[in-house]
Amino acid sequence: MDWAQLWAIISQPDNIPIVALIILVPFYTWLWLRQAKATDTLIAELEANPELAKTHHRKIHPFKKGWARDVHTWPYLLRVEFLAAIILTIVLFIWSITLNAPLEEPANPNHTMNPAKAPWYFVGLQEMLVYFDPWLAGVVLPTLIMVGLMVFPYIDTNPLGIGYYTLKQRTVALWSYCLGFIMWLGLIFIGTFIRGPGWMWFWPGQSWDHTRVIYEVNRNLPDLFGIANPYGKAILGLIAVGLFYGLAGWAIHVLVTRSELNRKIYQRTNLIQYLTFQFFAISILAALPAKMLLRLMFRVKYVLITPWFNI
Repeated sequence: MDWAQLWAIISQPDNIPIVALIILVPFYTWLWLRQAKATDTLIAELEANPELAKTHHRKIHPFKKGWARDVHTWPYLLRVEFLAAIILTIVLFIWSITLNAPLEEPANPNHTMNPAKAPWYFVGLQEMLVYFDPWLAGVVLPTLIMVGLMVFPYIDTNPLGIGYYTLKQRTVALWSYCLGFIMWLGLIFIGTFIRGPGWMWFWPGQSWDHTRVIYEVNRNLPDLFGIANPYGKAILGLIAVGLFYGLAGWAIHVLVTRSELNRKIYQRTNLIQYLTFQFFAISILAALPAKMLLRLMFRVKYVLITPWFNI
């Protein structure tokens, strides 16, 4: 899209949350990294000086004499949360009054939108339809994401990093979440700003041309090896998926056991917990970007082809 089209998209009322994400996510990421770095510095100092660790408090903020060591949830925490809820409600009132709802005219079969895009919070799923079949992109993968977010607290055996920001003590959990969050934001960004008419790829600065025709031939993985037999296609796909899961699982295992702390946490984790973590990490954090690269760079549509489903 050219810059005028970019401004037209950004200024739409239903895309304001995306603009807010572009501003707020980097700010709060910087704030988190700043506090995590200060905490890790304090942890290193206390580990290097056992005598200081016996008397020093575990918070990065200075502790003054006369302060209570423990405070009650009410009124200190709930008062802040109540004020935050009031402020957020006021913001939503002003937002709804000053900006019109993005409602359009009734559907007209003689004049369809091009491109027809879902709301910003669903456009990531719409972008996933480029790389997966609808049953995978619309049902299986979102279900795995939601179930994975619910399961992770039960398979996390790391007792550290609770109640304070830290990088060194929660590397696996933090990088797993950040990678998944960045991928989801990337899908939203691509679907909103990169995909144009016909859901074609337009780089920033390119004008959306509704008459544009691209000649790109999608092929399946068995086609690259000249395999036409249905059973041969299924066998090759199973081998490819099995190799991917094996190599990705090995790479993830190497990454999550690099530090001494993570190796101790790995020893605390039972087999079911670790295999569950590996399944979700490979299926979401590794398979999704791998399939995107295969489709965008090599025009490979399907890897596993069967009479019942394709991946």
